[in-house]
Amino acid sequence: MTSVDFWFDPSCPWAWMTSRWVDNVSAQRDLNVTWHPMSLAVLNENNADLTDERRAGLAKVLRYNRLVTGVAEEVGAEHIKPLYDALGTRIHPGGRSDQDAIIAEALAEVGLDAGLAALADSDAHDVALRESHGSGIALVGQDVGTPIIAVNGAAFFGPVISPAPSGEEALRLWDGVLAVSSYPGFFELKRSRTVGPIFN
Repeated sequence: MTSVDFWFDPSCPWAWMTSRWVDNVSAQRDLNVTWHPMSLAVLNENNADLTDERRAGLAKVLRYNRLVTGVAEEVGAEHIKPLYDALGTRIHPGGRSDQDAIIAEALAEVGLDAGLAALADSDAHDVALRESHGSGIALVGQDVGTPIIAVNGAAFFGPVISPAPSGEEALRLWDGVLAVSSYPGFFELKRSRTVGPIFN
C-alpha cells in the first residue's frame, strides 16, 4: 500500500484533471489517497499583481473550499473525496457556474443534509482550511498552485496535464513523476501549455 496525500481546490480545472489521473492510477495500483482541501484564494491573498476581477473570482469560489472543509470538520473527512467528485463533475466537465445549485445537488448526491450548504458562506472553519492549505504548501513552497501531491516523502506541485491519461499511460506518467520527484535536488521541469483542460 502506497500512501498518497492530495491537496486540491475544487474550483481548479488543473487539479481536477490531476485528480482523475490519480483515480485512474489508484484503480490499478494499491494507493491509499488522503484528500485535503487547499485554497487558491488563500494562496493569492497577498498577491499584489491580481486584478480586482481575479480577486473577486477567487473570493467567490472560496465557497467551495469552505463547504468541503466544513463538511470534513462537522460530518467527517471521509466525505471530502465524494463531495469533491460531486462538485467537480458539475464545475469542470459540466461547465456550470450556478454555485447554489451545484452545492445543493452535490450534497444531495453524496447523501448529506441540505442544511450543510450554509457552510459555504461561513468562516467558522477557515482556521482548519488554512491549516490544511498550509500543510501542503509547507511541503513544496509558496510559488506553486494546486494540486499538491505527496508520496513516500516526496512532494510536488502538479503535474499539470490535459487530458488526464488512463490505463498504461497513466501508470507510466505516475512512475516517471515519482522518479523525478524522489530526487532531492530536482525542482522544476516545465513547458508552456498549448491546450486547456480537456475533460474526457
